[in-house]
Amino acid sequence: MNYDNLKETCVNSKEIFNGVVAHLFIDEIILPNGERSTREYLKHNGAVAVLPLDDDGNVYIVKQYRYPFSRVVTEIPAGKLDTPDEDHLEAAMRELREETGLTSTKVTYLGEYIGSPALLGETIYIYLAEGLSSGKQDLDDDEFLNVEKIPLKMLVKMVMDGEIADGKTVYAALKVDKLRNEKKN
Repeated sequence: MNYDNLKETCVNSKEIFNGVVAHLFIDEIILPNGERSTREYLKHNGAVAVLPLDDDGNVYIVKQYRYPFSRVVTEIPAGKLDTPDEDHLEAAMRELREETGLTSTKVTYLGEYIGSPALLGETIYIYLAEGLSSGKQDLDDDEFLNVEKIPLKMLVKMVMDGEIADGKTVYAALKVDKLRNEKKN
C-alpha cells in the first residue's frame, strides 16, 4: 500500500538547541493538503536495550534514578548510541557489560522501539541476551544504578500490573515472554 498521501515535506529546518544527547529543531513543513505548518522535535542518535535472560528464566534489570521523572525507574539495561551509525549489536553488548557486568554468547534481535514518534526522533534497537557470564560492571562516571535479578514471569506480571512504565522494558518483556511461550507449544 502506498502512503505518499500522508507525507509531510520540510521546507525549512532550524536547530534551536544543540546538546550533547539531544538536538531541538523547529521545521516549517508542507502538509499533504498543501497547507504550511510547523513541527518541533528532538533528534537523538538512537539507543540500544538488552533483556538479559539466564538459564533459569531470570532477567537482570536495573533500577536507575531518572531525572525528568524525579524517581527511580525499573528498566532493562540500555544506553545511547555514540554515533548514529554505530553498530547496534556492539553497542548493546557494551551497555550490557557496562551496566551489569554480564556478557552473552547468544543474542537475538527483538526489533525497534519508537517511544514518542510525534516528538522524539529516537529509535531503540532491542535485543535478548542469553548464555550469560558474570563479570565486572563498568559504569560511566555519571551513571548510578542497582542491578537486580527477577524471574521473567515476575517482570511480565509487573508490566501487566502497571508497576513498570518504561516502554522499552514493557516491549522486551512481553515479546520475550511470548516467544518463550510459543517455543514451548
